[in-house]
Amino acid sequence: MPGATTIIWFRRDLRLHDNPALLEAVRASDGDVAALFVIDHVFVAPSGPARTRYLHQTLDALNDSIDGALIVRRGEPSEELARLARELDVRQVFATGDFGPRGRHRDEHVRNELARLGLSVNYVDSPYVVAPGIITTKTGTPCRVFGAFQRGWHEHATTGTLPAPSGVRWRRARSVSLGELDEGSGQRRPSFFPDVADDLPPHLAPAGEQAGLRLLKGFDDLVDDYEEARNLPGRDATSRLSPFLRYGALHPRQVLSALDGTSTGRATFRSEVCWREFYADVMYRQPNSAWQSLQPAMRQLRWDTGALAEERFALWANGQTGFPLVDAGMRQLLSEGWMHNRVRMITASFLVKHLHVDWRWGAKWFMWHLIDGDLASNQHGWQWVAGTGTDPSPFHRIFNPTLQATRFDPQGTYVHRYVPELRSVPAPQCLEPGGGTGMLRASDYPFAMIDAALERDEALSRFHDARERARVAS
Repeated sequence: MPGATTIIWFRRDLRLHDNPALLEAVRASDGDVAALFVIDHVFVAPSGPARTRYLHQTLDALNDSIDGALIVRRGEPSEELARLARELDVRQVFATGDFGPRGRHRDEHVRNELARLGLSVNYVDSPYVVAPGIITTKTGTPCRVFGAFQRGWHEHATTGTLPAPSGVRWRRARSVSLGELDEGSGQRRPSFFPDVADDLPPHLAPAGEQAGLRLLKGFDDLVDDYEEARNLPGRDATSRLSPFLRYGALHPRQVLSALDGTSTGRATFRSEVCWREFYADVMYRQPNSAWQSLQPAMRQLRWDTGALAEERFALWANGQTGFPLVDAGMRQLLSEGWMHNRVRMITASFLVKHLHVDWRWGAKWFMWHLIDGDLASNQHGWQWVAGTGTDPSPFHRIFNPTLQATRFDPQGTYVHRYVPELRSVPAPQCLEPGGGTGMLRASDYPFAMIDAALERDEALSRFHDARERARVAS
């Protein structure tokens, strides 16, 4: 009914600008809108303190932008939506569509439950430039490789953005503290995680829409050098926009619009945005890929388990492998809840192909800690490294951590920043396993835990064995 209050159910769209679902809620109500966020145990429990605190800070920023009118409830979403609808005499709920496996299941349940009560739920837009499920090959089948998806994505992608709504009268209602978000996190801590305290990182990135817009504006001065500079972890040359995209403090349309242009760096950055949407499309079409290897043959790959795997995983997770670039990356993760993307690939490759630990263990560790932990991007990034995902033959791509350090951190800037034991050891010695040898070696830095060359051979042997077992089984 025109003029009645509507609910905007915030999830992965924690912003006011370029938010079609919010604009529809305002339009349907002539301005009377209740802003709701539901603390859902299903989504909070697999997150560690860093992720939930960053979400908390993003919600604080959203709350400030609507004059403290954000209504926070904790519980099962359909029940909390129905309860608030009764309190405020609401008949329509608006939300941005969710395309993740659990999100789709939740949203269908919410739609059905509220329909029984005479309430309509309207899912508007998506967290992507092109919603998952739209792009296909010329024959109408899902795109299995990135190149085909990218061609279709460029045809569908739009960069026009919408203003924030004006004249909104935010309705208020009973609200729980956002502190309950922090209290509910970390309830599903995997048993193989190392026995270390889950302390909050000392250096969390700024959060919220305005912080994201400022960062986006500043990145416009750096993006033309992005193609080469993005690979250098010692430089502050990446966008750092991923946490804002993860929680919708920015929409990727805003990013593409702000960074439009013809330079190679801008084209490379648009390609990275497209990769994010490709992985979302793959997971939308194959939800099991969140925890199952996409390539059937690679499901035969033998992983180490038991005490040895857990011991090795703990050294990796705590940045104590004795391989400086790997340790620097893992310590950055613990310190900031974020890691440079080049180093994400190197650390993941080390766990899977040098330590022979299941990629799903590493994926869970990243999702526990990363403030930009996006399920589709994270899981399929790990599958790309592990050789189990969309890339048809990547298992032979085994990153040598020492050569990678020499190539991308030649002065040891990144290693020195995150591995204090090695700050007195100059490059290139500080990039070597164990932090160098002889008089230059730091006495309090661990020796290399493995022989990388031997473990590389072992990984390739296991790969060939998996392929043979899959051939025989077929």
